[in-house]
Amino acid sequence: MTGRFDLGLHLVTDEELPFPRLVDVVADALTGGVTVVQLRAKHASARQLIAQACALSQITRGRAALIVNDRVDVALAAIDAGARVDGVHVGQDDISPTTARRVLGPTALIGWTANTASHLAEARTMPTGTVDYLGVGVIHATDSKPDHPPVLGVDGFAAFAAASPLPCVAIGGIVPADVPVLRAVGAAGVAVVSAICHADDPTRAARDLRDGIQVAAQAVPR
Repeated sequence: MTGRFDLGLHLVTDEELPFPRLVDVVADALTGGVTVVQLRAKHASARQLIAQACALSQITRGRAALIVNDRVDVALAAIDAGARVDGVHVGQDDISPTTARRVLGPTALIGWTANTASHLAEARTMPTGTVDYLGVGVIHATDSKPDHPPVLGVDGFAAFAAASPLPCVAIGGIVPADVPVLRAVGAAGVAVVSAICHADDPTRAARDLRDGIQVAAQAVPR
C-alpha cells in the first residue's frame, strides 16, 4: 500500500482493444482483483481520453484506483467532468512529477517511469511525497510496448528496487509465474497489459496474478 492505494496489481489498458471490449475486460479484471487501472491510449485524442476516463471511472469507483497514463491535462479535465480519477502515471518525456503533484494535489496517486541509475538519482532529489511509486522495467521483452527500454530481468529489477527510495512496480511481459519471484525481490506490485487484456478469461487471469501476490505475502512477511 502507498497511503490509501493498494499497488499490488495494475492493469494497463491496451488501446488495440475496441473500447466497448476494453470496458468489459476492465470490469472482469476488477472482479479478479486488480487494484489499479491505468488508462493508456497513446494515439487517442484528448477528447477521446476524457470520455474513456469518465466511462472507466464508473466501473472502477470504489473498487480500484483509476489513473491516466502521461496526460495530466486529461486527468484534470475528466475530474472537472465529474469522473473520479485518482492520479497519473508519467514517463520520462512527460510533464514532471513535481508539476503533476502540484496541480493534482497531495492525495493523488502519482507514478513515474524509472529504469536507470540516473532516474534513481533524480528520484532521490525529489521532495518527499512527490512520487508514490516507480514503474520499473521491462522485466521481459514485450510486444505491448515496442519501444521499451532494455530488458532488466528479475535480477536487474531486484538491484533497482534494493537501491530505490520509493516502492517499485514491475512491468513488462509479466506472467503469473513471475509474480512470487518479483514480490520476493522487492516489488510493491506488478503491472500487466497483455496478461489480462488478451486473456480469454480476464477475471481468471487477474485472479491468477493476485494469487501469486498472496503466495508471496505468505512466504515473506512484508
